[in-house]
Order: sequence, then structure tokens, then C-alpha cells
Amino acid sequence: MALEHVDQAAPGPNEVWVDHEAIGVNYLDVMQRKGAVPLPVPGGLGLEAAGRVGAVGPGVGNVAVGDRVAYILGGPGSYATGRLYAAERLVPIPESLTFEDAAAILFKGITAQYLLKTTYPVGAGTVVLLYGVGGGVGQLMAPWAKHLGATVIGVVSKEASVARAKASGCDAVLVWGACDLPAEVTRITDGRKANVVYDAVGRDTFQASLDSLGARGVFVSFGASTGAPPPVEISTLGKSSLFLTRPSLATHATDVAEYQQRAADVFSAVANGIIKPAIWKTYPLSEVVAAHTALEQGASAGTILLKP
Repeated sequence: MALEHVDQAAPGPNEVWVDHEAIGVNYLDVMQRKGAVPLPVPGGLGLEAAGRVGAVGPGVGNVAVGDRVAYILGGPGSYATGRLYAAERLVPIPESLTFEDAAAILFKGITAQYLLKTTYPVGAGTVVLLYGVGGGVGQLMAPWAKHLGATVIGVVSKEASVARAKASGCDAVLVWGACDLPAEVTRITDGRKANVVYDAVGRDTFQASLDSLGARGVFVSFGASTGAPPPVEISTLGKSSLFLTRPSLATHATDVAEYQQRAADVFSAVANGIIKPAIWKTYPLSEVVAAHTALEQGASAGTILLKP
């Protein structure tokens, strides 16, 4: 990754120029950079930012110059001081939130929102097994699932993350590799096991996740930090009538109306104290390599931001 100077372009029809104030870093950026999620190269990276509208093109009526806005998706390119962007995908930032808060919460918040409310409708009595509770998405999913009435069993990669996971609302926290995870889930739930497993780890945890599900449980594989999960024989799911799904953010936030509704729900959850931005560290845009290194090595304890 290297910084390059490009000239600012005038917005076209239904476009705006956004001057970035804070840029969210997400693991999907790492996967795109490494080629696991292919992108045309050379090109930009980054799918989330917050800033001010600097200029508007013809036909734009939903925002004006000077408005505080945030966005996710819409094509890579947020690792920049500013960019052209589709006006309809801009989300107004509530006055109670800073640019940094908005850039830290929107991408991960919408991810948590669709996983908890669409992929599996978590509610009273749901037993949730959640990996990566110490990370950016996990720190949002755990308290939100608790608010919805679930029992949350969190999984972390190291002992140092246990206290943070408990503070986020987990009823129990397990350290990966330090126990027989399916056996512990069985014990904690008195034999019931989990209704839903949210697994962002991938290959290393796949079998343990399957074995931690109760009858008619749902395995949600939504990440691959240890590599892609292995192929699955259909008969593997038949033993307990299990469901397996591999959802993506794009299929839940491409439609503009759906995207805006999910964003509104995220900001409402923040306003009501259900979830809150958890910023671990902010790097200058020029130090993006260090930011990616920290994320890949598991050093972060929350969201990483870039500042132009």
C-alpha cells in the first residue's frame, strides 16, 4: 500500500464529494488487500468513512455542502482524504456522535444488525455462541444480543481478552484452545447447546462450531481470519437437522432503502445505550500499513481508525 496524489474531481449527477474526517478499518479490507476477496489492482482500499460534504452534483437533494455524513460499501476507496460518492448512500451523522464514532460504528454495526435480526432473529431464550467477542464486531454483537434477551457465550483467542468480553455482556467466556469448546458449551447450557453460532474465524473453528449446535441450530459463518472453512458434506448437517449459512454484508446493505433502515437501527441502538463505539487506536492515513499489521496480528482491542 502506498499513498498517491490524485486531483479532486467535480461531482457528476447524483454524486457528492466527501471530505473525510475519519476512516474505518475493517477485516474485509485486509482480505481484499491479500486477494482473498479479489479487487482490480492497482486501486483503492477501504469501505467506510465519515466526513463533510464538500460539493454536490446535479440532482442531489438529500444532502448539502457542509453536512456531516457517513457511509459504507459503494466500492472501495475510503482510504483517502476525500472521494466522490453516491449521494443516496450517505447517512446523516447524529449530532450526538463525532466523526470518529460514526466511522467506528457504521460498518460493524450494520454487520451486527443483520446477523442478529435477519440471519438469525435472536430473541428471549436464544443461546448464542459468539467468536471474536474482544474484536470490533463482537463488542457490538454481545451487548445487542443480551438486549434482545439472549444468553451469550463468548469465545476469545487469549486469556487477556476475557475481562473485555465479560464487560461486553457475555454470560460466559471461553478461551479458544484452552478447553474442549463443544463440551463446555454443552455443560454451560445443561445439554441444550447453542441455537446459533456466529463464527468469524473460519477453518480452525469450523468443526467445533458444528459440534456446539443443538438440534435445528444455525451455523453462521461470516468471516475467515484463519482461512476459508472446509467443504461440507450435506449428511454432516443431517445428524441434528442443522442449518449452515454464509451471509455477506453486501447482500444485506446494497439495496438503498434496506441499507438506510439498518443504518438508522444502528444509530438508534447507540442513542439508546445498547451499543457504543469502541475505538482502540487511530493511525494517520500515512501509517495504514501499521494499522493493517495490528489488525492481522490480533493486537487490536476494538476498532481501528485512520485519520487523513
